[in-house]
Amino acid sequence: MDIVETLKAAGIIPVIVIDDEAKAVPLAKALVGGGLPVLEVTFRTRAAAGAIARIRAEVPDAVVGAGTLLTKDQVKAAKDAGAVFGVAPGFDPAVVSVAQEVGLPMVPGVATASELSQALTAGVPMVKFFPAEAAGGVKMIKNLLGAFKFTGVKFMPTGGINAVNVKDYLAVPEIVACGGTWIVPKDALASNDWGRIETLAAEAAAIVRARG
Repeated sequence: MDIVETLKAAGIIPVIVIDDEAKAVPLAKALVGGGLPVLEVTFRTRAAAGAIARIRAEVPDAVVGAGTLLTKDQVKAAKDAGAVFGVAPGFDPAVVSVAQEVGLPMVPGVATASELSQALTAGVPMVKFFPAEAAGGVKMIKNLLGAFKFTGVKFMPTGGINAVNVKDYLAVPEIVACGGTWIVPKDALASNDWGRIETLAAEAAAIVRARG
């Protein structure tokens, strides 16, 4: 899978925290139905691997990745569960190396020029800029590109991005996609309000289409 092209086609990636595997399939169906087929299920709960496996098995139109991969074991568990890409909040050479060994396309996190340089040296074509707003937002990414543009690096910023400021991020050509939690509000997930989530997904998909 070409990770850059897959995420670019999606534009906005819902970042999901699932505590109950039973919610995984209806949630994925709502997001796909709204026009956001690429999902990131974070490894912040014990339900993550099971949720990924269920989505892969029951929602064929979903492209599901694993987020918050902090250890080599989590990378392997994500791959075994069926994740087709991985995302990490930081850059850990050992984690990236294992992902490459098992064939899991990886998007590690960076927030500084030094981390970005190390990620590129490791052969990563795309990085997660995190936490995006707290680390300087669009302005910081543009400053980094002043030095790294020639490398061809692509960004997926996440952290503090919402339905309003996401447009500013997507206006930067080197930003191929943005991760966001606003599409799956905690209260909507808790109350199984799939209709609300599908509506938020459709609104986000419309923003992506407007980017052209």
